[in-house]
Amino acid sequence: MTVALCWCLLLFCLDVSRPELPVAQAGSVPSAGKTLVWGPGLEANIVLPARFFYIQTVDGSGRNLTTSPGEKTFEVKIVSPVEQFTRIWIQVLDRQDGSFLVRYRMYASYSELHIHIMLKNKHVAKSPYVLEGPVYHEGCNCPQPSGATWEEHMKCPQSFPQIDKDLSVFPSVDPDRNAQEIPQRFGQRQSLCHYTIKDNKIYVKTFGEHVGFRIFMDAILLSLTRKVWLPDMEFFVNLGDWPLEKRKPTEKIHPIFSWCGSNNTRDIVMPTYDLTESVLETMGRVSLDMMSVQANTGPPWPLKNATAFWRGRDSRQERLELVKLSRAHPEMIDAAFTNFFFFKHDESLYGPLVKHVSFFDFFKYKYQINIDGTVAAYRLPYLLAGDSVVLKQDSGYYEHFYDELQPWEHYIPIRADLGDLLEKIQWARDHDDQVRKITQTAQQFARNHLMGDSIFCYHYKLFQKYAKLQVTEPRVRKGMELVDQPTDDLFPCSSLTPSRPPLIQILTQH
Repeated sequence: MTVALCWCLLLFCLDVSRPELPVAQAGSVPSAGKTLVWGPGLEANIVLPARFFYIQTVDGSGRNLTTSPGEKTFEVKIVSPVEQFTRIWIQVLDRQDGSFLVRYRMYASYSELHIHIMLKNKHVAKSPYVLEGPVYHEGCNCPQPSGATWEEHMKCPQSFPQIDKDLSVFPSVDPDRNAQEIPQRFGQRQSLCHYTIKDNKIYVKTFGEHVGFRIFMDAILLSLTRKVWLPDMEFFVNLGDWPLEKRKPTEKIHPIFSWCGSNNTRDIVMPTYDLTESVLETMGRVSLDMMSVQANTGPPWPLKNATAFWRGRDSRQERLELVKLSRAHPEMIDAAFTNFFFFKHDESLYGPLVKHVSFFDFFKYKYQINIDGTVAAYRLPYLLAGDSVVLKQDSGYYEHFYDELQPWEHYIPIRADLGDLLEKIQWARDHDDQVRKITQTAQQFARNHLMGDSIFCYHYKLFQKYAKLQVTEPRVRKGMELVDQPTDDLFPCSSLTPSRPPLIQILTQH
């Protein structure tokens, strides 16, 4: 059986919505032969900033361990048979539920890698796993010329609900018309980037005063074009918080890419810059990402504080109401501001400010309140991945994955005005088993849909489908500048794939 097939079957088996596998008794001893290993990090063709795979500890009778056997249980080494030293940083993260997430970041490319997973000097499962190269590192500009092949390697889904929904209001896209009309309509008052992808190179022109967030969009485009050949396309990205296109579909609307959508706008939603950067900078500049949070989920469920927790800044009126509610009911809610900016004149009423709390310490509490800021609260992916239940405010704002979430399955819904928050907290206290199941379902959703491979797939599918709607040729416009790939003089790599896709593929991408 191939690694790929094993991976798919294991994802199926470990989904919490499926019948549970036999559970090991307390004190069970892990078995090297029975333990399961799977994931994208075992495949050479899945290039990610930080590659990853999973270990599910199983005892000798074939039963899954559901508590940690100890964070040092497994030893992982990654070596190259043709090089004396490998420039790879490895972390084995204990998820405290009997499973481990192993992540590694490569700083050079290799012709072949061997992954050794050891349990008391015994090889685990099919270890050593051989990745037949080339095995490219994140900085290697070696794009796969075939988009279809790349999607197959990445196991991208055929579609994403939000992409289909967003693009359904655009029967066609005219780059020539947009290049004239969008800057005239939005360019004076908003901050925008006008991008053109041509021959897998990135060109950009900015509009507006506050364009610093361009670095996030540049980064994902640079990373993606190093991995796969993108179709030629031309598009505008909104760098601000609020979505822009407020016209009705029956009117003349313009396609604007944004990091957040709303019920009364028509923007095309991408994964947020926060989530995307955490993927690109995993094991790099960021400490909070979708992998690190899985190893920092607080104490076991019975030992968590049965209080609803929130920290943040004063970016919405409802947040003021939440802090007021917390003061009236401290036995049920612990909510406080760490920063005042929008309502500084009310600081005396809702202060004093409290010290910042490590995000990982949020999970000392069973109940996490997710309430909008200026737009959607971008912390939700990390809250879902933790081991606490989310009480999510009803909101008109949404991120790219909200359409796939279901109330009472992935979170406990609360009214927009927080009028039923106390009631929902009490319900959670009275229905601990149901709340535990909601928490586990949300956790599994985050693990299956919000990891780095899914974020890359989402961007690619969005660009691919958008490009097909274009009715005029994307062009490098006057005033655009080339966004250069970063150089890697220390660990250069050479691609073994063609410099550009064949003409037949270019034609089929449009």
